[in-house]
Amino acid sequence: MARGYAKLSVKELADVSGVAASTIKRMEAVEGVPASSGSNLEKVQKALEGQGVQFLDPGDAACGVGISVSGGE
Repeated sequence: MARGYAKLSVKELADVSGVAASTIKRMEAVEGVPASSGSNLEKVQKALEGQGVQFLDPGDAACGVGISVSGGE
């Protein structure tokens, strides 16, 4: 979902983050936090944050326009 809001293709996110496109596809195929190495998760998060995506803790408020997505917990 975050990749879509950043208007990045899988290949573009792979290029920006340094994570293989196949890994990104696998991450996106699951609900919640994907089972991936912490370094890959961090690389993807930093790449998305570089595109303006904000990752928030429950109860936090975003700066500007945003969307709230429940983690299903």
